[in-house]
Amino acid sequence: MASADFDAELIRALREDGRASVRALAAELGQSRAAVAARLRLLLEDRTIRIIGAVDPSFLGQHVIAHVSVRTSGAIRDVAAVLQGMEETVFVSAVAGVHDLVTEVRLGTMSELHAVIESVRSIPQVLDVNTLVYTSVVKGPFVSSYRGQITIDEIDAALIEQLQADGRASFRALGEVVRLSPSAVATRVQRLRAAHVIQIGAVEARGPAHRRQSMGVGVNLRGDDDGALALIRSWPGVDFVARTIGRFDAVITFVEPSPGALHEGLERLRALPSVSHTEAWLHLAVLKEDYARQFPHAPE
Repeated sequence: MASADFDAELIRALREDGRASVRALAAELGQSRAAVAARLRLLLEDRTIRIIGAVDPSFLGQHVIAHVSVRTSGAIRDVAAVLQGMEETVFVSAVAGVHDLVTEVRLGTMSELHAVIESVRSIPQVLDVNTLVYTSVVKGPFVSSYRGQITIDEIDAALIEQLQADGRASFRALGEVVRLSPSAVATRVQRLRAAHVIQIGAVEARGPAHRRQSMGVGVNLRGDDDGALALIRSWPGVDFVARTIGRFDAVITFVEPSPGALHEGLERLRALPSVSHTEAWLHLAVLKEDYARQFPHAPE
């Protein structure tokens, strides 16, 4: 397997399970444990990836998730800084396309979303704002399936805080923080993950300065949209798919090693009979990708 393919497959596996053992990763990728350990160490050391734990938005009461596109006048620096500093934003990216910046916001209610949009519109350099509300996430990390009831205590909260910073921290290291044995910590972490309170996966540095490129695409659909989105989510280069309400029926993110591969993915998407229109934007620089959050159950 070529180095670029190896890295892509390894990152994809870590997006699914950031705590997967080197043994499990080697078996999945058909590589030696030594090779996987070496590549993983390199990817972490040069910050190509970070392994983080993210608390499920539904558990936090964040029932409204929206994709917000912003068009600015002049340089984007000041607007980007405001977006980066907002606690509601988990993702901010400078893009090439119709708009200049895109951000993902997570909030509790639609009225809170309106307040955030109003705040963004009030920034002097902002010309206009366009909002897409996610109705469901078909594929994507850090937006999970928490539906049940689970009670967590101060120890669970402390473990989550540590995992948000380092999702691959050893059970021994975590145990030293919360003063529990590694086996007791493992039981707690497994319980939190099984209940989808927390997801642990890789966050990848993307853009022209990095190993892989990222492109967002807004899609209008016709006919069997369920079938189309099920097919699209299965494509290896597709990192994220969400149904939306707004000017598009869905938003898709492609992550590939080159602009040429992004173009091929876009052409493949345009060729689907159920796709009536596409609008693409290239991520030039991801300025913020931070899913760490305080939550009501955290100890004081």
